[in-house]
Amino acid sequence: MSHPITVEPYTDAHRAEWEDFLQRCNNATMFHRLAFLDYHAPGKFRFHHLLFRQGQKLVAVMPGGFFPDRPMQYWSPVGASYGGFVAPDLPFETCLRIVDAFLNYARGEGWSDAFIIPPPIIYARELNQHFEYAMLYRRFGFELHYISHAVPLTRGEHFLDYFDKTARKSIRKILRSGLLHVEESSDYRTFYDILLENKARHGARPTHTLEELERLRTLVPEHLRLLMAYADNTPIAGSLLFLTNERVVLCFYNMLRYEYEHLRPIYALMYEIVRRAYAAGYRWVDIGVSQDTKSPDPMTPSLSLIAFKERFDARGVLRTTFHYRFEQS
Repeated sequence: MSHPITVEPYTDAHRAEWEDFLQRCNNATMFHRLAFLDYHAPGKFRFHHLLFRQGQKLVAVMPGGFFPDRPMQYWSPVGASYGGFVAPDLPFETCLRIVDAFLNYARGEGWSDAFIIPPPIIYARELNQHFEYAMLYRRFGFELHYISHAVPLTRGEHFLDYFDKTARKSIRKILRSGLLHVEESSDYRTFYDILLENKARHGARPTHTLEELERLRTLVPEHLRLLMAYADNTPIAGSLLFLTNERVVLCFYNMLRYEYEHLRPIYALMYEIVRRAYAAGYRWVDIGVSQDTKSPDPMTPSLSLIAFKERFDARGVLRTTFHYRFEQS
């Protein structure tokens, strides 16, 4: 008879075990790393990470915790893009038992809700949605679906041939003229100035402060790359890339100075991002979610943004939040 699944709250004594375990997981990303989560100021969130064991063997982990204004709603993740059950490529029965152990633990803690945002399927080494089905079988519902777009890197070195006509024409013109060039950069301050200008144009603020980005560079430097586009040595656009795992490069920020929009620097950046990601052996370039942030319905798609991303051979990928509401006795 197999050992029962037990749930153990994370403590600092588990740190090395957690980080080592992620290396063996099927769906781990940089967002599941404790080193990544360390960029948050102490006290910003009440973290409550979980470890799942079968006997003495660690079989899954889940980063998560609570927002200050929602003390009984458990979120996985808090302070990151993706959380959820992180595990090796497990049999379905084991995944179901892990989900059951989580629900029993949550009931024992008296939580009112659980919200879980796993990485989209493109982030997995082996395509496997056992945990998603186990959650649905146990009657998790859907809180939200977002639509992301990602460029498949299966086209080989001729990937440009699969971009649409406008993108191909613009990129080839840029390459011929030499008016723009794209370089890796460490100039986060200049990039952040461009980021602030972009966000202000849309009535928004960046997810991160400059200080937080600089802290991430220190904590997880292997996961961050900044590409900047220049015209006559003037920085006019940039893309901050998160190298999330060995499969996916995530364009977390793609920003430009709009007075240079006619030079189409985002086209130059997208070409260089896809070229570099393919050369490095990645499988996907995730360009992020494509929602209309001004709509009262957070699921409203931004049709113009989607159409723009499709110029680069991007495909729609679901980013789903699962929700379980516990019955209160």
